[in-house]
Amino acid sequence: MSKPSSSSSAIVQPVNSLISDETYSRIMGFVAGVFSGVAKNAVGHPFDTIKVRLQTSQTEAKTRFSGPLDCVYKTFKTQGIRGFYLGFTPPLVGWIMMDSVMLGCLHNYRMLLRKYVYTEEEKLPLSGCILSGVMAGWSVSFIAPPIELAKAKLQVQYDQTTTRYKGPLDVIKKIYSQQGIRGLYKGLISTLIFRTHFVYWWGSYELLTRWFREHTNMSETAINFWAGGFSASFGFWTTAYPSDVVKQVVLCNDKYDGSFKSWRTAVKDIYQARGVKGFFKGFVPSFLRSFPANAAALAAFEFVLRTSGAKS
Repeated sequence: MSKPSSSSSAIVQPVNSLISDETYSRIMGFVAGVFSGVAKNAVGHPFDTIKVRLQTSQTEAKTRFSGPLDCVYKTFKTQGIRGFYLGFTPPLVGWIMMDSVMLGCLHNYRMLLRKYVYTEEEKLPLSGCILSGVMAGWSVSFIAPPIELAKAKLQVQYDQTTTRYKGPLDVIKKIYSQQGIRGLYKGLISTLIFRTHFVYWWGSYELLTRWFREHTNMSETAINFWAGGFSASFGFWTTAYPSDVVKQVVLCNDKYDGSFKSWRTAVKDIYQARGVKGFFKGFVPSFLRSFPANAAALAAFEFVLRTSGAKS
């Protein structure tokens, strides 16, 4: 949660007779999420491309990559720097939208819980932070599937033989024309399961934020950066990664005739192909990405909230 700093105290919130302070704060939660999405995508997309390629190549008859470094080498050799940014547009637009919804909802759920549930508490307790985080994750899950589908489809286009889509809109158009709205949302169950792990992310983020405030002299921005990075890397991705692997396999699967590979079927296929280690394929680039991307994202989010004068 944001904590007003001395530098933000001099900033005066705009006065508008048509909007209350509470409404202004609610809106600013979504605005701050936009800045988070930009920061996250700018830092993390190349890591995400490597992660998705490793995750989805494991069910092929012959594994395309022997590991993260091999994937980086082959991607650069065949496609150059551009290869690491394939599918960049959907997450740029998508992460802006998704982080705006996710963090905007997070901020609003915090405010609602403090107002109606934890009325006697001076600050939102840990349980409230966890609950608001999970609800925010479930909320954004209903807009995430088409965005993540377009991103994943483009990221696994390796060469001319595997290129089927010209861009994100072409992915959406072709999937919708072939399978309708159900095709665009085939990853809904998978993403709901994946984002339930926000329990660990927002719980650890709150605990780390409190610890840094009590035991260090770091600025609020620095605290948000380090707490955001550590909570995302160790609190969230180490627990949620197997669910993310399953989600990517569901999204990238094209071997169906009118029916979709279910979450349960994807789990079975991954296990049969690679065993337990199959659920951690691509973990290294994902783990390396999670710290800088989420550290930057949460530092940007909390900074915008503080400097805007929004109440938490």
